Amino acid sequence: MARPRLLLCPQFTEVEWTIAPQLSEWADVATFDAPGVGDEPMPEGDPSALDREMVVQRALRDVENRGWDSYFVVGDAWGTATAVRVAVARPEPVLGIALGHASLDYQRDGRRPAVNKEVTAAMTQLLRSDYDSFVRYGMTQFTQGAFDEKTSERIVARFPPMEVASRVWEANVDQEEPIGELLEQLNVPMLLSKHEGCLVFTAEGYEDAIRAFPDARRTSVTRASSASEEFAAALRDFCESVLREA
Repeated sequence: MARPRLLLCPQFTEVEWTIAPQLSEWADVATFDAPGVGDEPMPEGDPSALDREMVVQRALRDVENRGWDSYFVVGDAWGTATAVRVAVARPEPVLGIALGHASLDYQRDGRRPAVNKEVTAAMTQLLRSDYDSFVRYGMTQFTQGAFDEKTSERIVARFPPMEVASRVWEANVDQEEPIGELLEQLNVPMLLSKHEGCLVFTAEGYEDAIRAFPDARRTSVTRASSASEEFAAALRDFCESVLREA
């Protein structure tokens, strides 16, 4: 059986994917920083120009440079919209898609919101009022301790100046994304993951996702998927079964 190839789409930085070394034991793994994060240049040097499409194009350049003609696309939390847009932009090589904190959108209002409005509003306020605390402590609390101190320090080192970080945050959090509508355009196997007890993404959002795609594989994890050994195991089983059945 061919060795799977995984494109891991981050929210902000590749450092979030702490399970990448574990995944690389059985798969070829590619991931990246968003434009303006770490050593990644800001397009045209203008933070206001940053949007998710630029992150999608950055992801596509990565797989092109590697010469991959087939791969799985993986996203977690606000990286799910990037993952789905990557798959829709170039569906031919995509063998399957796996989404942590799976939801159909990032709606924060209405009867069944997918995202906790109060928590995201508090994080946005912290970013604007105390950027250092946002980077050093807020992100760790936001992910419910998914990142240890060493990983948090690496994320801090990657984060850009506040102006750029604010734009990256807004491009992720403040944009409504039609994830479900985009997924309907894909004819590939799916793995949808729920983070039990998540403070940000709601149980209702996940329930709506699995209701919309009843044939998708499902898994439930106790940590953010990008840092979850449970998700890594489910992802391996998903990819290997897809390849066996191909």
